[in-house]
Amino acid sequence: MANLNKVMLMGNLTRDPEVRYTPKGTAVADIGLAINRFYSGDNGEKREETVFVDVTLWGRSAEVVGEYCKKGRPLFVEGRLQLDTWDDKQSGQKRSKLKVVGESVQLIGSREGGGGESGGESRPRQQSQSRPSTPAKPPADPDLDAVEEDDIPF
Repeated sequence: MANLNKVMLMGNLTRDPEVRYTPKGTAVADIGLAINRFYSGDNGEKREETVFVDVTLWGRSAEVVGEYCKKGRPLFVEGRLQLDTWDDKQSGQKRSKLKVVGESVQLIGSREGGGGESGGESRPRQQSQSRPSTPAKPPADPDLDAVEEDDIPF
């Protein structure tokens, strides 16, 4: 039987990220995402539901989020589910928590709150949404200068 553990989330940061480092120097950031869902109730009343998800980021993704993101910033996170279990020191009971381990992150929105993106180690970097929106001008081509806008088929 095949297995799949894939999560895609888009939401807003619930707090400013804090980056820490392992003894070997790997960056780690634990962030919280608030994900809103809008729907209509049985009587047609519009309703909103918010889910809070804990996400752990590693490596360059953790560093980028720590450097460019603040509370309220929208993020898109792809990752996997992980169940953490431990013994509660106060009560001695077994505890567990389901969280997401982020494998790639894309920063969403304007450059004001920070910009750029961070991909996982296995993903090629894509053009960042925070780069200037005006494309670089290609070298002048005399044949293209004669083309009218109405001549373009799309």
